[in-house]
Amino acid sequence: MPSVADGFCLSLTTFLSHVRNPQVSNFLKIMSPQIKKSVELYKLAQRLMPGGVNSPVRSFKAVGGTPPFIAGAKGAYVFDVDGNRYIDYVSSWGPLILGHAHPDIVEAIKEAAERGTSYGAPHEKEIELAKLVTECVPSVDMVRMVNSGTEALMSAIRVARAYTKRDLIVKFEGCYHGHADYLLVKAGSGATTFGAPSSPGVPSDFTKNTLLARYNDLPSVERLFAERGRDIACVVIEPVAGNMGVVTPKEGFLEGLRKITQDAGALLIFDEVISGFRLGLGGAQEMYDVSPDLTCLGKIIGGGLPVGAFGGRQDIMEMVAPLGPVYQAGTLSGNPLAMAAGVAAISKLREKGTYERLEKLTHYLVEELRGILKKTGIEAQINSIGSMFTVFFTDSEVVDYDSALTSSTDTYAGFFRDILESGVMFPPSQFEACFLSLAHTEEDLEITLRAAYEALRTL
Repeated sequence: MPSVADGFCLSLTTFLSHVRNPQVSNFLKIMSPQIKKSVELYKLAQRLMPGGVNSPVRSFKAVGGTPPFIAGAKGAYVFDVDGNRYIDYVSSWGPLILGHAHPDIVEAIKEAAERGTSYGAPHEKEIELAKLVTECVPSVDMVRMVNSGTEALMSAIRVARAYTKRDLIVKFEGCYHGHADYLLVKAGSGATTFGAPSSPGVPSDFTKNTLLARYNDLPSVERLFAERGRDIACVVIEPVAGNMGVVTPKEGFLEGLRKITQDAGALLIFDEVISGFRLGLGGAQEMYDVSPDLTCLGKIIGGGLPVGAFGGRQDIMEMVAPLGPVYQAGTLSGNPLAMAAGVAAISKLREKGTYERLEKLTHYLVEELRGILKKTGIEAQINSIGSMFTVFFTDSEVVDYDSALTSSTDTYAGFFRDILESGVMFPPSQFEACFLSLAHTEEDLEITLRAAYEALRTL
């Protein structure tokens, strides 16, 4: 069988002829997983944890079936307790851009752990990671480490309100910024999957200061500022949306937000928890050449360990305690294991050719998937940027939250289950992104395409 490595030019006709090859069919059959141990563990977990999970989307409620319980992971693969191997396009929801258990990161964590797993005090690796972040992200002069993306967004918004002395914030329908009460208003990610864009338990008083705009709709933002501009502290946005599936900004949209906020004296916050270091060392802001006032980052800066960060202009960040009056703290912030893993991860990402390879792999996979969709007659759109993509099962162009919601979650669920049985793991939700890593190989892509063709053919 020709390799994808052969110039990345395997034609669709040639590809489909290989899919019909008996050896390939036998491969797909033997990959069909048995999950007896996972079923047993899931029953036990459901007695001990809400829904049997510690984050809702993991429950497979949106796609049906039992989630495989993972026993380990290496490179581009995860292995479940029943001994099945899956090519992983979830990548721990994005941050494992180097793949699972990358040797440089594992070694960094081991060395750090031998010196102690937590200090609650300053240490040198915090400085090293902060230096790397400020060197790579154009708009960040100073950075504060936290423990999650949710913490980063909560803190950045608090700083923005203090800096501007205003209360209102603007967010966009379908953008997810963590589970803080005032941000759970038409949120994406799992909240969309489960049909609960606003969560019970969130008092209306907590969301009254949150204004909603439409992603890629600049006039919707202009109207809010025309009515309430003097009271708006900040606009917070995923510059490339990843929590209603991948949705990219239209030309001029981010530039328009920059001008609106500057003219009104409000701050612009980029939530780059997903796009930061995923689309390049400088994230989406470097790709689109738009400089926000504050930037939020996630676990990718910690090699996939629990960590987050927010940073920005020096005059704004000096509002944060102990320099300024805005209180923000974290007992485990700057954890030595996460800092060491982050230094190792970003150092590796800075090597020449890293992002070029990721984008080349992703472009090939996406273009071949589009060809298969056309061949099988399935109505779907694929949105892609950098090393992330989403297959939307709709005949409409997906440019915002409403158009994302036209996607057939039932069709996605059937597709998801079929490729999972062939040993390929996509996110268990229509409204999430797929991620490639540097650990994925050309052979992995070939297997993925064969599995996708068989799954789409049965739809």
